[in-house]
Amino acid sequence: MTGRHGHGGHAHGGHSHGLAPSGNHRGPLALVLAITVANFVAQVVGAVMSGSLALLADAGHMLTDVMGLVLALVAAQLMTRAASDRRTWGFVRAEVLSAAGQAIVLTAVACYVIVEGARRMVHPPPIGAGTMLVFGVVGLLGNAVAIAILLRSRTANLNLRAAFLEVVNDALGSVAVIVAAVVVATTGWLRADALVSLLVGALILPRAVLILRDAAGVLLESAPKGLDLADVRRHLLETPHVHDVHDLHASQMATGLPVLSAHVVVDDTCFNDGHLPSMLDAVQRCVADHFPVSIEHSTFQFEPVSHVDHERATHA
Repeated sequence: MTGRHGHGGHAHGGHSHGLAPSGNHRGPLALVLAITVANFVAQVVGAVMSGSLALLADAGHMLTDVMGLVLALVAAQLMTRAASDRRTWGFVRAEVLSAAGQAIVLTAVACYVIVEGARRMVHPPPIGAGTMLVFGVVGLLGNAVAIAILLRSRTANLNLRAAFLEVVNDALGSVAVIVAAVVVATTGWLRADALVSLLVGALILPRAVLILRDAAGVLLESAPKGLDLADVRRHLLETPHVHDVHDLHASQMATGLPVLSAHVVVDDTCFNDGHLPSMLDAVQRCVADHFPVSIEHSTFQFEPVSHVDHERATHA
């Protein structure tokens, strides 16, 4: 077995080619996008007919959702492309980039809703409650269908989580329009529109921030959630003939694709007595089966104890 410095070993619990995303979700995303575009057009028509700023604002929210769903669909398409010698992981991280983009858009929308809601609490605009109610119901029905389409696959990856949140955001906006329209029609209290908008913004913001945090964790190559590297190091050190473990790194290429690499210092004799193959099996089984996060794609470089004097100071 050969490796850097003319010795060592590299083992892969997976392959650099043929990586596949966790399911093909382009069909549902395309259908949800079509429903959202139809809802957007309906909201714009309703705003023009009624002169309702609330409906126009909801249409603006829906336009950002259309943009987010387009990003999600493009990412789902890219994720189906096979890996190559140039892009050894293919486009599996497209879902993370898409989720980050959608989360940023959602955060901006939530901030706008909160600021605009506060402004309308002070200066409430006139509202055509009847037309507002009709188009609010139409929007909610469309959103209900879209939610049903994405409900089962929403946890498949970050991309679908963000897309599902886009649709839920639309539904909340439609509910807000309906509630505000009913209150205005029955009581004449125009500030109901602003109050409900503030509540919707408060619901959207923390969820968008959570998705952005998870996407940033993947892009910054943080250790996968639930994986304690100190615990991994301890278990690897319990393997017979292992003296030290350094350059231990774990990250997540995409949802459901954690990876790990490490340099493992072993007895010098292991390079001559045939121990390395069985040790390779042992450390790979350790990271694949022992921990809450199963790591099927692992890379190990074995080094003899005598090599320690040649290691760079930056290794840890």
